[in-house]
Amino acid sequence: MEEQGNMPFLNHLEELRWRLVRAAIAILIVGTVIWFYQETIINVVFLSMAKKEFITFRIMCQSFGVCITEIPIKFQSMTVSGQFSYALMMSFLGGIVLTFPYLFYQIWAFVKPGLKFKEKNLARGIVFYVSLLFFLGILFGYYIVAPLSIQFFGSYQMSSKIENIFTVNSYMSTILSTVFYCGLFFLLPVVTYLLTKIGLFDSAFLKKYRKHAIVIILILAAIITPPDVISQIIVSIPILILYEIGIVVSKRVEKQKK
Repeated sequence: MEEQGNMPFLNHLEELRWRLVRAAIAILIVGTVIWFYQETIINVVFLSMAKKEFITFRIMCQSFGVCITEIPIKFQSMTVSGQFSYALMMSFLGGIVLTFPYLFYQIWAFVKPGLKFKEKNLARGIVFYVSLLFFLGILFGYYIVAPLSIQFFGSYQMSSKIENIFTVNSYMSTILSTVFYCGLFFLLPVVTYLLTKIGLFDSAFLKKYRKHAIVIILILAAIITPPDVISQIIVSIPILILYEIGIVVSKRVEKQKK
């Protein structure tokens, strides 16, 4: 029997196909569950973020004395398929997020047989660490970045005569994209590890272009947060810390290579 590392090309494609099928089935199952409980999830997970009772706002008020009043937001759907489309998107992205450890495991299980023993040993526990970083990013986006965005844009008025009536498309896309991007940003140390491993850059490169990275991080923070300095700083600090962790990770990979 051939070892997996020596399988013919078509066999590799067949294995990849079945791993993608398993991943798709996992997303479909979890997404279907989310679909059946969509009203509860919309009310508890999403619409609650526009209320002053949301946990982030309560902690801000109790711990820092920064209390907000009710955010003056009304919701409406302006297109025929608006609510249906975003219910589908919520189910799909929710399926990806909740099954992320399994999805990454399927990718890793496909790649792992082609690695050398030392490489496998160095990457031990990678599924756990990647999943942990991703979920930390999701939590950071949901409890910090998204509420600040909703609070800022929901409370901002050029004139008291103008009401903030958000479309469900705009509201949901803001939360879903913000939370999902934060989950991806938190994978920065893993990306650094892999790129250093294959030799695209090293710790010296990361140190040399640290200032450029800071500018890029600030730009990204400005894109995914409201246009106020405090929110941008709140988002930028964890990403900068992750960048520094990436430098440490890169150094460790270089030592292991030597």
